[in-house]
Amino acid sequence: MKRYKEEDLASVVYRALRLDGLETPLNEYRLVQAWPDVAGPTVAAYTGAVEIRNQKLFVQLKSPALRANLLMRRRELVDGLNSRVGAMVITDIVFR
Repeated sequence: MKRYKEEDLASVVYRALRLDGLETPLNEYRLVQAWPDVAGPTVAAYTGAVEIRNQKLFVQLKSPALRANLLMRRRELVDGLNSRVGAMVITDIVFR
């Protein structure tokens, strides 16, 4: 009987997702879901739609003052979101 190398289930699932081209959409979904946790509850309360297009996160804000504050924290938010997902999903954030 031939023995095969043991692998944990998570690595097998991620490999299957990568082969089927589903890893990127899954990471994008996880990143959008992580927005309230990374940005904070106060920012999340003033946030409208959040979506990803062409490796950019588009965030609709309800407060112009908050927009100015978040523009200064843009790099910190990008790094925090990508590290939360564990992959380089976005390169920039656009606040509207």
